[in-house]
Amino acid sequence: MFPPALARARRPRTRGAPVTNTGQPAFREIRYDVAGGTATMTLHRPDRLNAFTRTMARELVAAFDLADADDAVRVVLLTGAGRGFCAGADLAGGRTTFAGRGEAEADGTIAGVPRDGGGIVSLRIAASRKPVIVAVNGPAVGVGATMTLPADIRIAADTAKFGFVFARRGLVPEAASSWFLPRIVGISQAMEWVATGRVFDAAEALAGRLVSRVVPGAELMPAARALADEIAANTSAVSVTLSRRLLWSMLGEPTPWDAHRLDSRAISVLGRGPDVAEGVESFLEKRPPRFSAPVTDYLDVVPEWPPRPADLT
Repeated sequence: MFPPALARARRPRTRGAPVTNTGQPAFREIRYDVAGGTATMTLHRPDRLNAFTRTMARELVAAFDLADADDAVRVVLLTGAGRGFCAGADLAGGRTTFAGRGEAEADGTIAGVPRDGGGIVSLRIAASRKPVIVAVNGPAVGVGATMTLPADIRIAADTAKFGFVFARRGLVPEAASSWFLPRIVGISQAMEWVATGRVFDAAEALAGRLVSRVVPGAELMPAARALADEIAANTSAVSVTLSRRLLWSMLGEPTPWDAHRLDSRAISVLGRGPDVAEGVESFLEKRPPRFSAPVTDYLDVVPEWPPRPADLT
């Protein structure tokens, strides 16, 4: 019923980004910074409202690989530079923007056709070993909206706007959003936003449960960082990673017995590990916990999610 689990961490993939003499990718269209247990990824094309490109897609994948491979990173925080989060795909190619194949084919195929760039990013975010928070600081339209859906928490500035505008461009929703969006907001709300293709404000996003919180613009990053800090300071990295996999993977299972099967296995394994011992001991001693178990030692406890399909090349 379940796909084979990964026994050990995969090596980080940094294709698409040149490497500096420090060994870190030299990103052009995003910024990557680690501080206090949080890896902050910032979409960085502010002069274009951070419009999405293949380069940005590759750099985001590389950045998530870095975050997964770094035990110091406990949380990923994704946001945009300037006054926008992401205005959607860069349409500089005009009417042929979505017709080309050459560059897309370099990123592999699925079902025999070039992979959708937004889907490459969203599925990489879905597979993150670290919880992902998105701070939507401005317009999030098209792929700017759909790439946020695999994140675990979305917080929006009160000036943010959202739009699933694909029907107004002759397209269908991309970035695997036909799977994610109805599960987050329900089918009726998802179809209203997709069928109309209209842009809506942060208040409507909150009412429709697309975001969990709306705050004044000046409070957005402090609120997102405070949430990231709360996770990093108080929880076991192993517990959060496996819990993330369990919650997302169970969205597609038909009965709670599937959850019970994996819950029981995880509790049996973790219950004999150092983090549970420390969690109980710190509670009894009324002190903050000092968790130490590396995530890579427990990746085979719960199958990776989403599983890799056979037609992906």
